[in-house]
Formats: sequence, structure tokens, C-alpha cells
Amino acid sequence: METETLDAALPSPLAEIDDERLTRRGIRLLLKRDDLIHPDLPGNKYRKLHLNLRAAAEAGHGPLLTFGGAYSNHLRATAAAGRLLGLRTIGVVRGDELAHRPLNPSLATAAADGMRLHFLDRATYRRKADPDVLAALLDRFGPAYVIPEGGSNALAARGCAGLGHELRGADTAVDIVTLACGTGGTLAGLAAGLSPAQRAIGFPVLRGGAFLADDVLRLQTAAFGSPTGTWSLDDRFHCGGYARTTPRLNAFADDFTARHGLPLDRVYVAKMLLGVFTLADEGAFAPGTTVAAVITG
Repeated sequence: METETLDAALPSPLAEIDDERLTRRGIRLLLKRDDLIHPDLPGNKYRKLHLNLRAAAEAGHGPLLTFGGAYSNHLRATAAAGRLLGLRTIGVVRGDELAHRPLNPSLATAAADGMRLHFLDRATYRRKADPDVLAALLDRFGPAYVIPEGGSNALAARGCAGLGHELRGADTAVDIVTLACGTGGTLAGLAAGLSPAQRAIGFPVLRGGAFLADDVLRLQTAAFGSPTGTWSLDDRFHCGGYARTTPRLNAFADDFTARHGLPLDRVYVAKMLLGVFTLADEGAFAPGTTVAAVITG
């Protein structure tokens, strides 16, 4: 199995957005269109998975076993990778099965791509990393290559370092890179790949997302030997928690789409861009700053 058969379109495009709300402050906004990398594994999903897929092949593992919530983009992407590469996939889903029947579109897509769904009650799911819980899963499904929730492990961080490398080598000089954060894996790799003169800002989409700082440090240490790069978190824009919205967020996303013709995913991207525009209003970016916002899809 070669992950190159996934035909990823790298590097992803970097497109400038002309928005007077930023230009009047002397701020230049670029969109890093990682959503265009692959139709089934957009953005950080490909970047986080491709080294794991290679490792699974080299270890001789067939099935992939991973974890996610009922609306997990990671589960859907892993299922798609399995279909494209001829691998069996098992998705361990948070929550009781009856509560998720009929399947929502995200889980239905994963199942249609051949993923076997296994539901764990929330109390057990919180213990998914415990050796006894994992052993029970492997006893039930057989040997498998285990990928953590959201795909965030050391290999994922190394894969996401490529995003930073692309931005440090971009034709247009970038000062600050922003992205939405779910598990911290993309931020860990991105920051490691940036130049010392660049910095990254992560916007957690979970309530109380400041805890991700510890996860980023842990992932960087596992992937690169020590914390690296300049990065920070701004956890004010979760809008109530994962997959939740507010009238302010919806109004911002609708207005952005009307201005620029780009529909915004409200789980991740809209929250990140709301953070960027708010920071600009607060004077957090000096005139002359170029911001690259990662569109993960």
C-alpha cells in the first residue's frame, strides 16, 4: 500500500482575500486552501493520516481502528482512506448506538465507505486510551493499527509539519498562521514547520479548549523531541462548544460568504475566521501584518 495513490494535491493553494475590514487596518489576509488537497481527505485529514497509513502498511496491519464522535470528520476521512486503499476500517463511536439510529450523514457516509461502526457509552469512551478498554476492542475485532481520536499522534504531527514548511517557503511572506483546533495535532506540526520569524495561533472549537496547550506540548515532544515553534491558543471563539453555533457566528459566516463566495464550515473554519477578524478589531495585528488562515474544510 502506498499513500501516494491517494493523489493529494500539494502544496495547497494560497489565495488572497480582499476585505476592507482588514485592509483599512493594513492587514493582508491569505487563505491556505487545505480543503482542496483531496476530495475525500481534505486538509489536515490527509496531512494527519498519510504517515499513519504508511506505518500501518509497513507494520503489516490490515484493519485501521480509530475513534470519534458522531459527527467526526476524522472517522469519515479514515473510512474514505480505507475504501481508496482497500483496507478494513473500524470506527469506535462515542455514545449509545440507539441514540444514533438512524445514522446521521457523517456516520452514514463512513458506513457506506465500509467502516464498521462500534458504539461505546460515554463513560467507557472517556477511558478509550486505557489498556483494558483497548485490549477489549482488539480482542473483539482482532489485530489492528490503532489511530487516536482526531488522528492526532506523533506521526500526525510530523505530517502536519509539511503545512508549516509550505507556509515558510511561500512566495508571499507570511507573518502569522491561524487555524481551528480540535485535538491539537495540526497546530503541533504546523508550528514545528514554520520559520522562527513566524508564529501560529490556534482557535479551539471546544469549550474550555485551553487544555489543548498540554496536548500540543506532548505531541511536539513525541514527534520532534521537544516543544518547538512559536504558537498560542485563543479559546474565546468556541461559540458554546463543539459543533455549536451562535447568532454572531452565523451572521459572520453568512456575511463572509456573501462578500467572498466561500461557504464556511461552522464547526471549525468559521470560528477561526471570526477569531481572526475579532483580533484585528482589537488591534492584535500590527499594520503590515500578513495572516494566513488555514481552511481545513
